[in-house]
Amino acid sequence: MKRPSFPAYPDRSGFNALLPPRAACAEAKGDISADHVIVGAGYTGLAAARRLAEIQPQARIMVIEATEIGEGSSGRNSGFASPRDLPAGPNTADLQHAEALNRFTEEGWAWLMAPIEQNGIDCGLQRSGRIKAAATDLGAKQVRALGAAVKAAGLPHQLWDRNALQERIGTSYYQCALYTEEGYLLDPAALIRGLADTLPANIALHENTPLLSMQRRDKWYLETPLACITAPSVIMATNAAIRHFGRLRDRLVTMYTYAALSEPLNAKDALHLGSMPVWGLLPSHRLGTTVRRVGPDRLLVRSMYAHERPVTASRVRETLLSCFQRRYPGLAHNGLDQVWGGTTALTMNGAPWWGQVEEGLYTSAGCNGAGIVKGSILGKRLAELALGHCKENEVRATWGLANWVAPEPFRSIGFNVIAARERRLAGLEA
Repeated sequence: MKRPSFPAYPDRSGFNALLPPRAACAEAKGDISADHVIVGAGYTGLAAARRLAEIQPQARIMVIEATEIGEGSSGRNSGFASPRDLPAGPNTADLQHAEALNRFTEEGWAWLMAPIEQNGIDCGLQRSGRIKAAATDLGAKQVRALGAAVKAAGLPHQLWDRNALQERIGTSYYQCALYTEEGYLLDPAALIRGLADTLPANIALHENTPLLSMQRRDKWYLETPLACITAPSVIMATNAAIRHFGRLRDRLVTMYTYAALSEPLNAKDALHLGSMPVWGLLPSHRLGTTVRRVGPDRLLVRSMYAHERPVTASRVRETLLSCFQRRYPGLAHNGLDQVWGGTTALTMNGAPWWGQVEEGLYTSAGCNGAGIVKGSILGKRLAELALGHCKENEVRATWGLANWVAPEPFRSIGFNVIAARERRLAGLEA
């Protein structure tokens, strides 16, 4: 038996573990013929499936997911989402590029919100705004620069000092922060479960069905442990796992990152989380620690990055507990309830690899850690590309295209050198 090529997480998704039990869809079995097969039931794959079903309601559409819904990477993120992105800088080119990106982002947000509203999916969606915080002098400089860009774009915003942060989110760990209004928080496991459980009738979802091999003859032939599936059109929505099938090996890098939820806090301790009932904080440095309030009495921290291989469970727990306690020393007597890891796919230039890989094979890979709304729009547009309703340059002209990544061992050597430098720059933000 060939080995499945997907991350085999040893831990449950923390968000998924807190949800009620869910019955998984049956594994695919036997010889199956379909018009379209989507590999991967994350935000990208399900968005593509829904769009295919909308354009071709009579088509036989099949989605195969290697694990159970909510246990893949889509249920393991921190639950940040926004209908608009912020500009990278204050000059005209930065603002124009942000507007071009936001035309896609707003379309992706609308595509994501439609099934949520139509099906009453309870995913804890709440408007929170977005906090970009700095714990170092370098970070504070970057926050001020982002503030200048936001001001040039005419977006509502506030600059908070240490005292304001203490009052609003209960910690004086950070020097300053930029608060912007466009931001939401949600439960990512509840969302992906809700999207999977409300798919159109002509979409067959099969969980615990890892793809073992794929080859093209007159059609695509896909092998899973118990099924042989044929289809003229395949959409790979597996992020960096597409490399295991011989595609895009020189464009994508797998990164492991980790998160934890605190134990539920008692009423007195919950006061340490500040006056804002809903908030999420992103670090100014890309290797910094993300923090958010989860409900009235929990805190989430996400930190640590590992190239291609996971970190030991003991080191993960120790590091995340330190991140929690340094920011909230008054809560140091509380422990961590859920600890888990997940993967994301990075590219060297921050652009995704999106489009047709070869005849009848399409992919969107390289989310670079921004998966919910970005995955939704790129999945939707990928389905349109497969049906001839969209052209590659319509998307690539705005999002760009992932460029070349050096092969091993140079890739790992380069990553380790860059990561060591970035960790030094991150300092207190790690």
